[in-house]
Amino acid sequence: MVMSESFERSRPPGATSQGVPRRKRKKRSPDLVAPARPERTAAESASAPIVQAGSVTGQSLTLVISIMCFFACLTSGAVYMVNQSAAAWLRDVASEVSIQVSPVENIDTDKQVTEVALFLAKQEGIEGVRTLSVKESNKLLEPWLGSMDVLDTLPVPRLIALELNRRSPPDFDRLRARLKKKFANVTLDDHRHWQTQIRTVTRSMAMGGLAILLLVGAATTAIIVSATRSAMASNREIVEVLHFVGATDRFIAREFEKHFLTLGIRAGLVGAVFAMGAFFLMPLMTDFLGGGSVTESEVRRLFGSGALDLPGYILLGIVVVVIAALCMLTSRYGVFRILHSQSD
Repeated sequence: MVMSESFERSRPPGATSQGVPRRKRKKRSPDLVAPARPERTAAESASAPIVQAGSVTGQSLTLVISIMCFFACLTSGAVYMVNQSAAAWLRDVASEVSIQVSPVENIDTDKQVTEVALFLAKQEGIEGVRTLSVKESNKLLEPWLGSMDVLDTLPVPRLIALELNRRSPPDFDRLRARLKKKFANVTLDDHRHWQTQIRTVTRSMAMGGLAILLLVGAATTAIIVSATRSAMASNREIVEVLHFVGATDRFIAREFEKHFLTLGIRAGLVGAVFAMGAFFLMPLMTDFLGGGSVTESEVRRLFGSGALDLPGYILLGIVVVVIAALCMLTSRYGVFRILHSQSD
């Protein structure tokens, strides 16, 4: 009995008579309640994006917006290059005037051309006079008549090119009257007709490009509105939980804005890169399709070298920014409209 009492006193606290430690049991307080499952789901939903970027809808939408941005960049770049080429044409045309000397019987054409050139060199507003030879005049007709030896025997008019002073050009009506009075077979062409045609073609292409851009913008807006409605419908439970935990409409709209802004930037950059590649490959495609040197030269004359300069690349960047902003603003408007319609 004494040994039993001493063993009990020497036994470490928490151990049984068999030497096995006792397992302490935690008392559960009736006031402690496990957190509800919906609250944890709401927190996870608030930290995660509402619209998943890698979903099938997101990938398809990225492809469609990339195609739209490609067409917008292609149209903007083409209109820009045409305007640049037209501006260069107008500068060249405005700085030169052509004098045409028609051959007349019993008159030495070469001598008369020299007299006309000396007369024009003395006029005000003319900085240079260049007389074109017979071969040079015939070469100008080759794109229409071809290379033929018979051109040397035909009475082709002789041409004199005048370089004008751009700051103080001459009075063309007065100069034309003087030439008509002194030389009956000499005419002056100030290229006003060509300038008018160039401006008309340039403005027509600019208006056509603007119409295409408006159609692309309208189609992009419709696609974003449809995608926003689809995303709101597929994530309706998440939106309801966010409203339940206190999220505002502005917070939900901001989440959609971030998603569609990122999508617009990514798709816009892809479309812009493909448009740049199309501009670089344009001369090669013309040659591959069998256009020949004449068609290639005409394309270069219309679009220049086919490559964009620094302002052209800046223009494509502006198109990307506009596409991304359009995606963001359209999604914001669509989300607010849907939320307001549900609250009503």
